[in-house]
Amino acid sequence: MTKPKELLEDAPGKTLLLLANEAIARGVLEAGVRLVALYPGTPSSEIGNNLTFMAPHIPNFYFEFSTNEKVALEVAGAAAVAGVRSMMVCKGPGLNVAADPFFSLAYVGVRGGMVIVVADDPSMWSSQNENDSRYYALMGNMPLMEPSDPAEAKSMLLEAYEFSEKVELPVLFRTTTRVNHTRAPVRFHEIRERPAQVEFEKEPYRFVPVPSVARLRHPWLLGQIAKAREISETSHLNFIEGTGDLGIITSGVAYTYVVEALDHLGMNAEILKLGITHPLPEQKLTDFLRMHERVVVVEELEPYLETHARRLAQLHRVEVDILGKEQGYFSRTMEYSPRIVIEALCKIADCNTCINWDEIDSRMKDMADLPPRPPLLCAGCPHRASYFAIRTATRGKAIYPSDIGCYTLSIAPPLETADILFDMGSSISTACGIAQVTGQDIVASVGDSTFFASVLPGLVNAVYNKHPVSLVVLDNRTTAMTGHQPHPGTGITGMQEQVEPLDVEDVAKGLGVKYVKTINPFDSLAGLVREVREMVKWVRENHEPAVLVSKAPCALLTAAEMRKTGEYPPRFYVDSDMCTACKRCLNRLSCPAMYLDSVTDKAVIDEPLCNYCGTCVAVCPQGAIKQEE
Repeated sequence: MTKPKELLEDAPGKTLLLLANEAIARGVLEAGVRLVALYPGTPSSEIGNNLTFMAPHIPNFYFEFSTNEKVALEVAGAAAVAGVRSMMVCKGPGLNVAADPFFSLAYVGVRGGMVIVVADDPSMWSSQNENDSRYYALMGNMPLMEPSDPAEAKSMLLEAYEFSEKVELPVLFRTTTRVNHTRAPVRFHEIRERPAQVEFEKEPYRFVPVPSVARLRHPWLLGQIAKAREISETSHLNFIEGTGDLGIITSGVAYTYVVEALDHLGMNAEILKLGITHPLPEQKLTDFLRMHERVVVVEELEPYLETHARRLAQLHRVEVDILGKEQGYFSRTMEYSPRIVIEALCKIADCNTCINWDEIDSRMKDMADLPPRPPLLCAGCPHRASYFAIRTATRGKAIYPSDIGCYTLSIAPPLETADILFDMGSSISTACGIAQVTGQDIVASVGDSTFFASVLPGLVNAVYNKHPVSLVVLDNRTTAMTGHQPHPGTGITGMQEQVEPLDVEDVAKGLGVKYVKTINPFDSLAGLVREVREMVKWVRENHEPAVLVSKAPCALLTAAEMRKTGEYPPRFYVDSDMCTACKRCLNRLSCPAMYLDSVTDKAVIDEPLCNYCGTCVAVCPQGAIKQEE
């Protein structure tokens, strides 16, 4: 795995095997970016993970983990307006959070180059929806670039800044999971210097879009996009390769699948590969359509390019058969693969009968089938104790609004404490809505990072409108699901500076919540159950919101600390003589460090997996789970 210090090397010509996310982090150096702001989100996480360790060693550079994506875009946008190169990074759904400043930023434009990296997630490997962020570029009239691999991610990023400065607009830089998490050789180039400071020049009748200003800025924006289209027409990022009667239009990672599929099939085709997908090179695209009787459009998710190709064909009266999603050759859901493209091209070329699928499958080197492993909370996760207590205290009869993070995994049996989820921060707000129309007990849950990112306005709303809801904040001292990035409650910044951490309990009290308590879920499981019951009872009696902070470090942080110090507590074990095989520990707690012995039919603790939380001790009714002295 590439180390952040390797990305810092001033070694033009050196080649390293990098993830695209690492290549983008390196590109920040080579492009002379002065400021980067982001909120972590897979599949973009490694960009920030690398930059936070690189930042203290880069002269005149600032990096931050912002509290959410809206804040990140406003921070980075303001820096670009001031005249330096900046970057904002998020995942697809994160751009939804930043949509408000996104559209205004397009109207006012920027002085320094600005790139907005958005990582979409076809197949929803780590997301709640399959955002196709290309439509944001279309709606906002903002240039859009799409790299196909790690090497192009860096080289295209450098060109994105040049493009941005030519048209005075941010450039949307769209990646997808298969690009972000692919490794390829990436060649280093010179590191560009960054200014220490710039002077902000006031220009309120450009950068303050009151209606009278916005009315003038919209025509300006359309004019800038027209300039961007001229650049797109002649850009080498939009190119044609190959020969053949069949034409293929593609972009992003789908381009790599097309190349591989044609190689497997031994098929000839002419490919129009688009690196700039907004504004499209309309003349080049129209000419390409005229050159072919049949054109296949290969793109993941929505028929964005396909729709534009049909529009241009109709507008310019081009007689061409455009084949893609509309005819059912490709799906509008899930990510593609070379196999999917091969099958579609075979249907289009009517060559299924002459294809040796066994040979193709062997050449594709499919991975062997692996045992299914559903996503689950780690062994020793404090959330498991918290959710066990919530469900026990409410007997499973309450409504459990959930949120974005590790705790969403509580949807699965036996915890089953996730009933509704819209987006990041929706736990408290959906709780308010349900409470007002049902009269049922509501126990919402959210993590500490999400609490600071998105829950504060909803909690203010709950206090202001006196919504009778209980909120459990699962404070595991980190942003766990995306890779343990810091947040305002951790006491460390993106620049690796120690600061005073914000305390969840203090913040909740400051927002006006009258009932706020903090408890360690590992101190006493019975005590935690009791605290949840008391909170729910208080809400019933007072018809106001209450907050319980369940505070204990992420199990992975605890395990890492034990490995670092070499100090481990005494191990836990199951006394087989006392175990009655009631399976309560397995059926109610479902810790992955416990399993059923196939011979004795009794519970066993897998010592290498155990993280020494001891929650199982309190769950066993026979007292058969013990800790060595």
